[in-house]
Amino acid sequence: METTIITFFLIFVVIAGIGIFAFQGGTMLKRLTAVISPETKQTSLITSIQESGFSLSTVVEQFEKILPRSQAEVSVVQKRLIRAGYRNDSAVKVFYGMKTIVPVLLVIGVFFSGLAKENPFVFYIAALGLGFLGPDFWLGRQITSRQARIRRGLPDVLDLLVICIEAGLSLDQSVIRTSQELQRAQPALCDELGIVVLEQRAGRPRSEAWKHLAERTDVDSLRNLVTVLVQSEQFGTSIAKTLRTHSDTLRTQRIQQVEEMAAKTTVKLIFPLVLFIFPSLFLVVLGPAAILMSESFQKFFSN
Repeated sequence: METTIITFFLIFVVIAGIGIFAFQGGTMLKRLTAVISPETKQTSLITSIQESGFSLSTVVEQFEKILPRSQAEVSVVQKRLIRAGYRNDSAVKVFYGMKTIVPVLLVIGVFFSGLAKENPFVFYIAALGLGFLGPDFWLGRQITSRQARIRRGLPDVLDLLVICIEAGLSLDQSVIRTSQELQRAQPALCDELGIVVLEQRAGRPRSEAWKHLAERTDVDSLRNLVTVLVQSEQFGTSIAKTLRTHSDTLRTQRIQQVEEMAAKTTVKLIFPLVLFIFPSLFLVVLGPAAILMSESFQKFFSN
């Protein structure tokens, strides 16, 4: 019994030592290296790759020259990328590179999966088509989700704008303070407001900067807000009252949309009820009765 306890204790100590070395061995090695050679700098693999200038986007950009495209098409794609929040210069190149790489990857996947044994022409054409249109669908979903985030965060931004304006700040200073305060809660909308501030600092008129905001986002509620702000600036009305009224209108519209979606659920539930729930219910309720009736009829006709 004592031998068993001692053996178990030794095994536990060995396992605990291995675990401590596995989880804290990196820190211990760093400390020892810093003590032994303090001038040497330890760099990870990711850091060395970044320092060498290598990234996935640079690889993808090499394939963007394969697809022929016009300047009008590039401008449309660039507008869509800006609406999705991608403003880097290499965004268009990465997008066209993905339209080249994704079809090739799907064709390779179809080839190695064995799906193309029965009808290779159909599967390969489908892989090429889905791979070519996949980045467009993905970009569309990104634009829709970003517009939804902007639409949901607009009332909160308007409330803070009203508070800043009523506290004595101007509209431009209120926009700056709002974009700083709500950066974590509403990053998409605050990013757009930051661009408005930068355009105004560059010398662009306020009305043009706000109109560019509406064009970049393509959100109806934000477009209405820009129209209201431009009219308020032209006619000299109170901006705080205008923003408060617009915020209340947006919240009323949101409540109406929720009520509309709730009213549509009764109609949408008809199809699952008819196709899934009612057949199961009929089978459970009428199934035993049908079995009893069939057995009784067999006995009757057999006699």
